[in-house]
Amino acid sequence: MGRVLITTDYLRPNDDIDNLLKQHGHETTFAPFESKRDTTQQMSLLTGFDAAIIASEPITRDMLASAPSLKVLARSGVGYDSIDVQAASHYGVRVCNAPGSNHYSVAEMAIGLLIMSARHLANVTSAVRLGQWPRKAGHELHGATLGIIGYGPSGQATAKLGLALGMKVLVSTAHPSSSDREISFTDLDTVFKSADYLSLHSRASGTGPLVDEAKFELMKDSAIIINTARGSLINESALAAALSNGTIAGAALDVLDHEPMTDSSPLRGLENLIITSHLAGQTVEARLRAGMIAAQAVIDVLANRQPDHPVN
Repeated sequence: MGRVLITTDYLRPNDDIDNLLKQHGHETTFAPFESKRDTTQQMSLLTGFDAAIIASEPITRDMLASAPSLKVLARSGVGYDSIDVQAASHYGVRVCNAPGSNHYSVAEMAIGLLIMSARHLANVTSAVRLGQWPRKAGHELHGATLGIIGYGPSGQATAKLGLALGMKVLVSTAHPSSSDREISFTDLDTVFKSADYLSLHSRASGTGPLVDEAKFELMKDSAIIINTARGSLINESALAAALSNGTIAGAALDVLDHEPMTDSSPLRGLENLIITSHLAGQTVEARLRAGMIAAQAVIDVLANRQPDHPVN
């Protein structure tokens, strides 16, 4: 039997994930991550546990050093930028994630944000609530160019939705697919220059933002950038400047470099920007898939079996 900490905020006692862990003889403790923990809470969070299922909560080297019994950290999602994976490896902790659990949800969100931006829906709905009746013309997506950076599961799903809408799809990826004949695979700068709508689906670069002032300068002044991947992919100060001075027409972000949005964020107050609260992967269906994959990783590692989706 192992002690399992669950901090993912949407997982609950006696849900399917909890019951699966209990069926395998494990004891669960819930400590939902709903806001920033103080230093004392953070340092003691993992202490005494054999496993943890986490969402995007930061897991630092010091936290891992304080948890000598910990054997596995299972992400109830795809990205693991918030985990010090090198430190986890140093302390013998397996890190696992849940790839493929939310790519349909992420793709649908990316296209939803794209449509909202193309038709000015955020500003229109806000104005109507205030008693106004705006009639600003938007743009059709049919015939427009959708640029996609990164071609993992969510990038592929987004490309298919773009094709279904009659868009021309350009992709920059290190792993082009010869079977996707309707899609044009090209270099990064060509995607930036050509896209009417640019959707990010890549991993964090590890060397700073992928999209900076120079990349915004490549884009059309009518272009809109969509980010449902990782906040660190975009230099937010450069984005704020590009939106303010008309270098690009708009942006829609589901992820930020610092979440929740800070009071000092340069993105506050920009009317040509849509921001949502890291919801792309948050559907009932995706949450269940991700939670079950994370629980299975815990079960496998604690039973000394190889997990399906190891990161380290």
